[in-house]
Amino acid sequence: MSPSRIVTEDRRGGEKQARLEPARADRIIRALSWWWASAPLILCTPLIAYAAGLPDVRREAGGVFGLVALVTAVLAPTAGLVVTRLGDRRKARGRFLIMAAVSSVPILFFLFFGVLYSECPSGGRC
Repeated sequence: MSPSRIVTEDRRGGEKQARLEPARADRIIRALSWWWASAPLILCTPLIAYAAGLPDVRREAGGVFGLVALVTAVLAPTAGLVVTRLGDRRKARGRFLIMAAVSSVPILFFLFFGVLYSECPSGGRC
């Protein structure tokens, strides 16, 4: 076993493929799932702080929380797909594909309404 707990095994007549230990892969999959599930809470943290009487958090760090939520929504499913591939966890692969599909909806809305739609002139057709 290598120090990084990634082992190589022979598959299909001598072809070596890297593989994670099953227990380690399951722990990483669970952590990535919880990390992805925390994205809406991260996104709403400035609003919660504002409602709690801390308007400075929303003004000064609101954009940072939005960026972290966006990175979480993109990176967690991507890393999860890599881990399920290395850990040979086919059932969990579907979970991360669903996560990626769910994450793509708000990202596409952000791109359309936040970037593309804002570039159109007022009253103009794009």
